[in-house]
Amino acid sequence: MADEALFLLLHNEMVTGVYKSADQGEVENGRCITKLENMGFRVGQGLIERFTKDTARFKDELDIMKFICKDFWTTVFKKQIDNLRTNHQGIYVLQDNKFRLLTQMSAGKQYLDHAPKYLAFTCGLIRGGLSNLGIKSIVTAEVSAMPACKFQVMIQKM
Repeated sequence: MADEALFLLLHNEMVTGVYKSADQGEVENGRCITKLENMGFRVGQGLIERFTKDTARFKDELDIMKFICKDFWTTVFKKQIDNLRTNHQGIYVLQDNKFRLLTQMSAGKQYLDHAPKYLAFTCGLIRGGLSNLGIKSIVTAEVSAMPACKFQVMIQKM
C-alpha cells in the first residue's frame, strides 16, 4: 500500500514540476502534455520489457491488448481495466471506472479541464508498452465523469 501512495505522490509531483518549469507558451502549445507523455513512453517500454521476459510470445494484437488490460494494468495500478472494447479494425477502448490517478481529485465538473495533464503520462505508458511489443499506436484519453476515463488506442498499420 505504501508503494501505491508513493507512486501517486510521485506522479502528482511530476505533473506539477513539468507545469511549474514551463513557460506560458509551452503550456498553451501542449508541450507539457507531450513531455509527460514522453516520460510515460520510456517508463512503459522499460516496464513491458521486465514484465514479458518470462512470458510466451503473444499470438496476435488482441492477446497483447488483453495482457495490457490484465497483467500490465494490475501491476501498475493494482486493478484490471474494467472494460476492453474493439472494432476489430485496429481501435481499442480501455475503460477504467475508478482510475487511480484521478481518484484524489474531486468529482466536480470544474476539475475536468485539469484531467488531461494527469492522463498524459498513462497514455505514454500504454504507447511505450505497445511499442516494445512491436505495435505502433496513438493513445488518447477522455474523461466525461471523474474518476472514470477511457483510453483509445489506435493501432498504426505498418
